[in-house]
Amino acid sequence: MKKEPMLNQTHQKLSKELEHLKTVERINIAKIIDEARALGDLKENAEYHAAKEKQGMMEARIIELGDVLSRSQIIDPSSLSHTRICFGSTVELIDLDSDEVIVYTIVGSQESKPSFGLISIFSPLAKALMSKVPGDEVVVTLPNGEKCYEISSVCYKEICIKE
Repeated sequence: MKKEPMLNQTHQKLSKELEHLKTVERINIAKIIDEARALGDLKENAEYHAAKEKQGMMEARIIELGDVLSRSQIIDPSSLSHTRICFGSTVELIDLDSDEVIVYTIVGSQESKPSFGLISIFSPLAKALMSKVPGDEVVVTLPNGEKCYEISSVCYKEICIKE
């Protein structure tokens, strides 16, 4: 079973979502289904079919959240040394082809938002960076081809997860 590293705040958020789905949304959807069923012929009852579809999507989300939370491994990156790249490290990279400076923070897959500089620990780039130190070079095969980076710095900065 593959562990799912995550920040405590993410674990709490996912736990609250799961609890809400189980205790509030299940009841609401059951009521909607009962009301739609009372309208008559189920074959042509759009309200009933929409509610059943919503129920199916909600149950799938409950299963997904249960799975992720059962595999979760809460990590406090502020307690790690960050002398080498690890979970929670903020890494400054230099693209050796363009000299462009790029900054990423390595987070769990549930927290990943590449457009905000948050990349999943399971991404090809993060996997290539793990345990490296400033001055190391890495070659990564990405969807748009091979990229070469030099690691310019590694540190810990407080991670702000945007909703």
